[in-house]
Amino acid sequence: MLTVPGSHESNRNFCDGISRRSALKIGSLGLTGLSLPQLLQAEAAQGIGSSQKSVILIYLVGGPPHQDMWDLKPNAPKEIRGPWNPIATNAPGMELCEQFPMLSKIGDKLTIVRSIVGSQSGHDAIQCFNGYDPKQPKPSGGWPQFGSSVAKVQGHARQETPPFISLCYPCTHGPYNEPGPGFLGPALSPFQPLGPTKNDMVLNGITLDRLGHRKSLLKSLDLFNTQVDHRGLMEGMDAFTEQAMGILTSSRLAEALDISQEAPEVIERYGTGDPKKHMDGNGAPRVPQSLLVARRLVEAGARVVTLNYSKWDWHGGNNNSIFKREGEDFPVFDQCVSALIEDLHERGLAETTTVAIWGEFGRTPVISSRVGRDHWPRVNSALLAGGGMNHGQVIGATDRHAGEAVSRPVTFPELFSTLYHRLGIDPNMTTINDLNGRPQYLVADNAKPIKELI
Repeated sequence: MLTVPGSHESNRNFCDGISRRSALKIGSLGLTGLSLPQLLQAEAAQGIGSSQKSVILIYLVGGPPHQDMWDLKPNAPKEIRGPWNPIATNAPGMELCEQFPMLSKIGDKLTIVRSIVGSQSGHDAIQCFNGYDPKQPKPSGGWPQFGSSVAKVQGHARQETPPFISLCYPCTHGPYNEPGPGFLGPALSPFQPLGPTKNDMVLNGITLDRLGHRKSLLKSLDLFNTQVDHRGLMEGMDAFTEQAMGILTSSRLAEALDISQEAPEVIERYGTGDPKKHMDGNGAPRVPQSLLVARRLVEAGARVVTLNYSKWDWHGGNNNSIFKREGEDFPVFDQCVSALIEDLHERGLAETTTVAIWGEFGRTPVISSRVGRDHWPRVNSALLAGGGMNHGQVIGATDRHAGEAVSRPVTFPELFSTLYHRLGIDPNMTTINDLNGRPQYLVADNAKPIKELI
């Protein structure tokens, strides 16, 4: 929590009783060891965008089974087809799994991509967050993830709300975790309010009047600045600590994170889960309320919100068949995703907020002897909504076993090119400099946005 201790602290205090340690604590929100003022300073140099468009990126940890969700093959042999039947949606020609009755009612608001090619074969979340194949050469420091690049290019939409916010839970299986900011450096890391940072946004017994003495606080920071060798990290701290205090004293971000302010029927519509229960022990929690928080953060001014959801790496095993897990996860997924998409439309956000949902790869057509499906990089799938795009369509197709793309192959760079385009960023013209000062394009292979969508 944000604390401003009085003179009882043992370390030296400044004139109003605020210690050096406390001054740093006020400026810090736990962002990978960097202070919020430093983050603000880095992003302010990029300017503030003239309008706010947003992306909610949902990572299905471990690779979802495309042929059991939105590319069912009911006429395939029994060792391939699985137990579920397809149902029609309200969009002509679009079918989904029968476990998705709510999504089927809003098919006209969805796009299903059934033909993603070029996925990696092992667990590595990085391709899901920046579109780059981790096996390919990369610049020193690594490729930044999507939200970091957007924060670099566009900066804040609203000064009191970070442009890039991550709701991803840490997973004990390292490859499932969200990648970092790459060569852009720690200042472009996401704001992560689910961990210790959330406590830093709570004023612990401190009145706004006391926090209002900003000039005194900034003078204290200036004094600290002259007495400690910090290697330039606190240059310009006056202006950016002022902005940091603005975030702390504004209720916008804290309120956005507090879903108890929503009507009970809205919370019930999304559903809730236990954030402490990581699926299969090492995946992400199954927490549908994260989608509601994401919508609230977009309304508060976030440009990019990322989140990880459940675990979809279903290889089967003793009392843990893929179809048992699908029967548990699919209805919850159906409820929360349909709630998010309907909510965006009802609140006038569907034109400006893009929703993108995918995982690392697809699953094997043949059901294994352990009643599971294994990794299958030859074809992958995605669900897209919002963003003012052309929906009610299916892009691409697979063969009769859902094992190969047979029409309109789509790549991850094309998907990310589309996301940048919906934010008003030209991915084929915009560059960001790497650690060697070399300009780097935002997507690989000169990928263009998906023309069917825009």
